[in-house]
Amino acid sequence: MRPTLLIVDDEPGIVDTMRTYFSPQYEVLTAYSGQEAIRKAQQQPDLILLDIQMPGTDGLTVCQTIRDHIACPILFLTARIESADQIAGFQAGADDYIVKPFDLDELSARIAAHLRRERRRASPSVVRFFGECAIDYPARTVTIRGEAVPLSRREFDILELLSLHPGQVFDRERIYERVWGIDGAGSSDTVMEHIRKIRAKLARHTMHSYIETVWGCGYKWNG
Repeated sequence: MRPTLLIVDDEPGIVDTMRTYFSPQYEVLTAYSGQEAIRKAQQQPDLILLDIQMPGTDGLTVCQTIRDHIACPILFLTARIESADQIAGFQAGADDYIVKPFDLDELSARIAAHLRRERRRASPSVVRFFGECAIDYPARTVTIRGEAVPLSRREFDILELLSLHPGQVFDRERIYERVWGIDGAGSSDTVMEHIRKIRAKLARHTMHSYIETVWGCGYKWNG
């Protein structure tokens, strides 16, 4: 069964070009507005290409609306290249940035890389216990003393990386590369914000500090 792409852009020419290019390899859904994108996302595509600058409901709002319900990668298509805009996009739940104008062959390679990463994450793994904390990697859940700790997609990705390598120190750049991908167009500064949120959520359930800062070096899992 072929993966399904949802292409969202208010410019019909861009949508038609991408649909023609990707149709031989993927099932393609299209949307020309934010509200239409939200409706089409209910069909559970395998990856979403989402323009940011659309009239009415823009791409950031679409991403924030669907992110808690749609697990697939979301790649922003944008002419914005400022670091602040990229960080805002990642915080909204995006997985990657594609800056316009883009090369379709490069875009195709990035899509394929994200879909491969999703298939690897779907592979069987193990449940690990760290004191009162249990991490179910296949289910992507964290519980402390039986109570669920709600984490966003990226927050779990970071926690997964650190907890699978207890005691190993990862600097921000390496975490960013491993979680967002080597071609991520954002900044490693967003890692700090994600780790702050993870710590705050864990702290509501335990006094133990599972993510330890190694000053001047990075972070490590303290199980």
